[in-house]
Formats: sequence, C-alpha cells, structure tokens
Amino acid sequence: MRETRKTAAPRRPKPVAAVAKVDGENAVLAAISKMEHPYRAMGERLHAIIKAGAPTLTPRVWYGMPAYAKNGKVICFFRGADKFKERYMTLGFNDSANLDDGNMWPVAFALTELTPAEETRIAALVERAAS
Repeated sequence: MRETRKTAAPRRPKPVAAVAKVDGENAVLAAISKMEHPYRAMGERLHAIIKAGAPTLTPRVWYGMPAYAKNGKVICFFRGADKFKERYMTLGFNDSANLDDGNMWPVAFALTELTPAEETRIAALVERAAS
C-alpha cells in the first residue's frame, strides 16, 4: 500500500533585512544586559529613544557596543562607562551620520544621567543623523 505524505506549503523566507534587524535587536539587548548599573537602565532607555527617533536604523553590535546602522554603516552607538573604565556613558556618531554643521560639530556626548531634556535632545540628534 502506498503511503501518502502531507506536505506543508512552502514557507517564504523572511527578507534578509528583517532577519538582520531581529538578530541585531537581540544582540543589542544582550549587550545592554551586560552593562553595569546604572548604565544598563540608561542603555535600555537609549535603545528605546533611538528606535523611536530613527526606526529605519538597524540595531547591531559594533565592537561589543550597541549600535544602529543605515545601509550597513553604523550611524550611532553607545557604550557604558565600564567599557573603558570611564566615569560616564558615551553616545557617539560616526562619519556617516548626517550631523555636519559648518567646519566643526560634536560626534560624541558624555552622559551621566538621562533626564527628559537629554532624551529630547538625543531623539532630535538621532533623527537628524539618520536623515
């Protein structure tokens, strides 16, 4: 007697960008979870601010730090103070960030605390950097 097999409908693979975004999200969250207090909570908040301010950026880990890329190039990143034994968390922007302002502009910011004022400023910077 011939056995009939049920065949499942072929699955459509997820687009590569969607897979990278999910994998990157998990990697970023894992990197943040390794940060020491109070930088872990600040990192979680920064992650939320960056995702909301520039949802087109793809989260990824860059040199062990949470980072956010556009077209494969890191636009911004942050690191806890424990990374290089500093007294502050750093939010940085790379040369592919759209922050040019004349002949000189800041590309890194020290953060000791995240208040609503800093959150608003960071959201605006990230949105501009990703544009």
